[in-house]
Amino acid sequence: MNYKELIRKAKSLDLKSVYLFYGEEHYLIDHTLNTIKEICIDEAFEPLNYLVMEGKNLNFEAILNACETLPFMSDKKIVVIKDHPLFKSNKDVVIGDKNIEDYKNELVDYLDELEDYLCLIFIEKTTNIRKSNALYKKIAKVGDVIEFKKLRGQDLNNWVENSFKKYNKSISKSDINYFITHSAYFDPNQEKNLYDLENEIIKICNYLRDEERVNRKILDLIMTKPLDMNVFNILNSISQKDGKNAIILFNEMYMSNQPVLFILHMIIRQIRNMFNYKVLRAKGYTDMDAYEKMKLSKYEYQKVSQQSNNFTISQLENALKFCLQADRNIKFSLVEDRLALEILIANLCYKI
Repeated sequence: MNYKELIRKAKSLDLKSVYLFYGEEHYLIDHTLNTIKEICIDEAFEPLNYLVMEGKNLNFEAILNACETLPFMSDKKIVVIKDHPLFKSNKDVVIGDKNIEDYKNELVDYLDELEDYLCLIFIEKTTNIRKSNALYKKIAKVGDVIEFKKLRGQDLNNWVENSFKKYNKSISKSDINYFITHSAYFDPNQEKNLYDLENEIIKICNYLRDEERVNRKILDLIMTKPLDMNVFNILNSISQKDGKNAIILFNEMYMSNQPVLFILHMIIRQIRNMFNYKVLRAKGYTDMDAYEKMKLSKYEYQKVSQQSNNFTISQLENALKFCLQADRNIKFSLVEDRLALEILIANLCYKI
């Protein structure tokens, strides 16, 4: 079952007595939980029929008391338990006066006895859930387990479009794709979720004010650019021998408090990826073989393959040598870090 099916069931009041919500998309977890609450719980009686408990140090008796108390003027009572150690802790952990394994067995047995009025929801905002865990298996058997993954495809496009509509803004389908690509939502090196996309949408809509249409120029102006995208932009300028623009881009990153060594690390990483790509293709690897061997995300691989067309293998070898010198200058305090990066950019523009 996915979250949309669960919401449909909630509208028919067809809920099971226990659920586990887990996954990387925190926004969808919160959205689903709030939607179920709005459907099932009268706001006037929410304090009596909707209870949220933090799982850390939460003993079995507290859970039992919360679940056994009957709902007031309602057919349903919802009890939410967040971040419970039973899904991940070591065996020697003690909660209250019980060893965690004894506690787990007690709770697992209790899940067979839950009444129909109850909806007990465990929330784990992580993908690190062991499916061999006894509590996980019991919830899957008597209730349901729902993993909240990142939205993809048309679901994500619709979410972006509807989010802009909430602020009376429209956006074309091509600009939706542009927005998603430049949001770094799928970047494996960044933990982005729909809350981050929502923040970008709010910034854009606040900037537009009375204008109704979002366009690409506005997206480029307002959106926070991921570090790797800024690095690619710097390398684009370098390949065009546009040292002035490359240094402007670097200084924008520097002024946004990006550590110089981290920027250097990202530049080295991208140059090394381009070098590896060029060498693999020169050895006769197909594009798909190179993609599988380099183990990059599809988005990053496309950027690397496109960017590498601007350089030869020998140019990339020389670029790595200049990067090594910049790294040495910074780490041995031979040159001030900001100046060291500006010298590196000048060398990459005019000496490779």
